[in-house]
Amino acid sequence: MIASFGWSDLAYLALAVFLVLAGLALAYGALRLGGTLGRASSLLQGTEREVLPVISKLGVTVDRVNEQLDKVDQITDSAVDAVAGVDAAVRTVTGVVTHPIEKLAGLVAGVKHGTSSMRARGDWRDAVRTGKEEAARREQDLADELGGKE
Repeated sequence: MIASFGWSDLAYLALAVFLVLAGLALAYGALRLGGTLGRASSLLQGTEREVLPVISKLGVTVDRVNEQLDKVDQITDSAVDAVAGVDAAVRTVTGVVTHPIEKLAGLVAGVKHGTSSMRARGDWRDAVRTGKEEAARREQDLADELGGKE
């Protein structure tokens, strides 16, 4: 007996063949994807084995750098303290040296102007007053130039 075979049976047969082929294609794709995921997993594990020691060494290096920076910080603090000490010493020496120089310059200027006034006017009191005024002015001018007292 030959069964009757119609167009609907042909459509069902084509659908069955299509579904079998689609299933085989999906299985092949899943198999390839599984292989790719296996290789990716292996790559990540290898990378993890190689990178973790590098990260550990990097942490040790950063710790050493921080220790050295602490030492440099101490050195710069010491240098700043030394410079401050030298600055204080220089300021002290400058003050000790400039004060007598200001007085001497004032004395020379006072004597010079006092003698000039004495020659010009012949008045001793006026010459002394002029000498004192000029001495004080010269001392102040020198102090201003040297950045000392005002």
